[in-house]
Amino acid sequence: MAIIGVIVVLLLIVGIILSTIKVVNTGYVYVLERFGQFYKILEPGWHITIPFADFVRKKISMKQQILDIPPQNVITKDNVKISVDNVIFYHVLNAKDAVYNIEDFTSGIMYSTITNMRNIIGDMSLDEVLAGRDTINSKLLTIVDTITDAYGIKVLSVEIKNIVPPQEIQNAMEKQMKAERDKRAAILTAEGQRESSIAKAEGDKRSKILQAEAEKEANIRHAEGLRESQLLEAEGKSSAIEIIAKAEAEAIQRVNKAIIESGTNEAVIALKQVEALKELSKNPANKMILPIDSLNSLGSIAAIAETLNMSKDMKNH
Repeated sequence: MAIIGVIVVLLLIVGIILSTIKVVNTGYVYVLERFGQFYKILEPGWHITIPFADFVRKKISMKQQILDIPPQNVITKDNVKISVDNVIFYHVLNAKDAVYNIEDFTSGIMYSTITNMRNIIGDMSLDEVLAGRDTINSKLLTIVDTITDAYGIKVLSVEIKNIVPPQEIQNAMEKQMKAERDKRAAILTAEGQRESSIAKAEGDKRSKILQAEAEKEANIRHAEGLRESQLLEAEGKSSAIEIIAKAEAEAIQRVNKAIIESGTNEAVIALKQVEALKELSKNPANKMILPIDSLNSLGSIAAIAETLNMSKDMKNH
């Protein structure tokens, strides 16, 4: 029996010693009281406390936390009853204030949010509420964060999860949305048709411009070809005239040379003139205009030429 009693005493001593060791996990703090009064905050790690004197009042999470507020009925400025639910993100900055300044800080956050949400939405119409979620969130965040400063809590964000209007309002909104979609579809169709017409007109215009430019280019090329043809023809005629003139000049030079070589005999001169005229008349491109007196002289020149020819024949015999 004595041994059993010793074992029991040892077990009690061990249990008391173990109860004095407090291990705080990361992300949490313990609010420690000694003899019923706040003593200190136990940070993450292990700590030795006094048995029967120290007591852990509350374990507080220092991590960011989420508080989901259930849907609440709210009446807008235009007397429409809607259902709104929120979600709040917060974390504890001061564990002592969170424990001793309010009985339940989560309830304090929730009811502060609900009350102020009703006040804010009550000053707005339904359309303003549906279109102004960011405005509502911003106002709620400012008000609730100011209130929770006394609790040692920092509110990070207040977000509206859902806004549910009455069923008849939802039906009317759906009809309105359908009408808006039909209107946008009609506008897009009209714009598409207009753009198609414009594109077609631009295409026709461009086609006509290209056709006109092609015709203009063809006319220019035709005119240039005709002009070049005329220039070549004129150059050919000019070359022919130049060749004929050159030939005539050479013929005259030969006549002059023959005259110089044979003396100034009038019969020889007459004969050379007849030969030169004969050469000129062979070319169809040459045109001679002689006065009537010159024609009368030609008879005499021809007779002289005939006489000279006869003289040459007699000499040959």
